[in-house]
Amino acid sequence: MKEQITYDIFDKIDIRIGTVISVKKNEKARKPSLVIEVDFGKEIGIKQSSAQITHYYNEDDLKGKQVIGVCNFPEKNIAGIKSQFLVLGAIEEDGKVVLLHPSQPTKNGLKIA
Repeated sequence: MKEQITYDIFDKIDIRIGTVISVKKNEKARKPSLVIEVDFGKEIGIKQSSAQITHYYNEDDLKGKQVIGVCNFPEKNIAGIKSQFLVLGAIEEDGKVVLLHPSQPTKNGLKIA
């Protein structure tokens, strides 16, 4: 387990629900990756990210799926892609990622608390 944090620190993380609107392979990435564009609603807008999530997901699986992401990290260049958020998932022992998503369809941009 990592060190404990206070609620004030956790509250600084902007975690939102969004809907995947486009997906393509990141051809320049060293490890198989997908570039996803996600609509996080009016306040946040559309953001993109490169993610190593190809074990369980492909372009057809993800389009229209709701995901959960951290929206207030600074932009990062990942293999030529401007990554603007971190999509959240559980990492299995072998490194495969299982994405987190709401159990019910919900409005894009809702905050996770």
